[in-house]
Amino acid sequence: WGEVSTNGQVSGRRNIIINGAMNVAQRSASVTGIGATSGYYTIDRYQIIAGATAGRFTMAQVADVHDGFANAMKLTCTTADASIAAGEYMGIQYRIEGQDLQQIKKGTSDAEKVTISFYVKGNASATYMLEVKDSDNTRLNHNQFAVTTDWTRIVITLNADTTGAFDDDNALSLELSFWLHAGSNFTSGTYTANTWAGQTNANRAVGITSFFDSTDRTFFLTGVQMEVGSVATPFEHRSFGEELALCQRYYWQFGAGDPNYTPIGTGVSEGSFSNIAMFYPTKMRAAPAIAYSSGVQVFDGSTARAVTGTRGAYIGVRSVNFQPNHASLVVGRGVYSSLTGTSEYFSFDSEL
Repeated sequence: WGEVSTNGQVSGRRNIIINGAMNVAQRSASVTGIGATSGYYTIDRYQIIAGATAGRFTMAQVADVHDGFANAMKLTCTTADASIAAGEYMGIQYRIEGQDLQQIKKGTSDAEKVTISFYVKGNASATYMLEVKDSDNTRLNHNQFAVTTDWTRIVITLNADTTGAFDDDNALSLELSFWLHAGSNFTSGTYTANTWAGQTNANRAVGITSFFDSTDRTFFLTGVQMEVGSVATPFEHRSFGEELALCQRYYWQFGAGDPNYTPIGTGVSEGSFSNIAMFYPTKMRAAPAIAYSSGVQVFDGSTARAVTGTRGAYIGVRSVNFQPNHASLVVGRGVYSSLTGTSEYFSFDSEL
């Protein structure tokens, strides 16, 4: 039972959303020219979904201090799309594992209501759609929301759904999608607010403004919170370190801004390749996909050997045995690996 502290915060862990205050952006603080494909570009845990549109935008983490928030996500339209094809769409999506949703009791007779709150603003008035999708049972709930030129807290309480339980596992079970642009395939149906139903594509973005209607268009988002119950409590602020660790379950990036010659790990030479042990800062959701930039080297004492590719890797959820190819070394010789500059990186991706 929530005891209210003197600063208005409610005690106890409430927010199911990670990085709701937009404080963590491991990949980049700003990326331009987005719109051709879906993907994770800047702020952790928030994916851009995009298809078939000629519109383009910049996505950035920006400082915009208000209501206790220091950061926000900002989308800025850079290429308008005045001729909207039927299959076009663009929005922001957040994905949640089933094992983090069991307290909602969805699909049971005592299913709970869920309240989603967030802060938005833009360059002008607009109407967009929040879609909540139960991916395990393909059931959707839609709610329009309004954007003005001032920061506004939107509060949406979803009706309880007694149909379709969430799987209790580490796979995708729930998607929160902020629809910002869509063609007639998604807008030509009927809007029914706050009703759980099977998926009908024509109903998914009815009545929304097109984000790509002008290069003046902007959209800001922060303070995203999802909690059990029918009350929107004050936003649950967590420390940067805690949010970073929660984000690193899904993605973490090594390097990119660290000093020159940042060590990666140590290992042993097998001749034309080495075994380099690397340990993750936290257990990842699943064995990650690994990528790395140029500028990775293997050192034999003080002699650097450029990595020319990889033989492979034994990838787990806690660590990886990275096997870089390089100029031949004596088998069994101890080696270590490093990044040679401040822009080089390793990335480990376990997103849903």
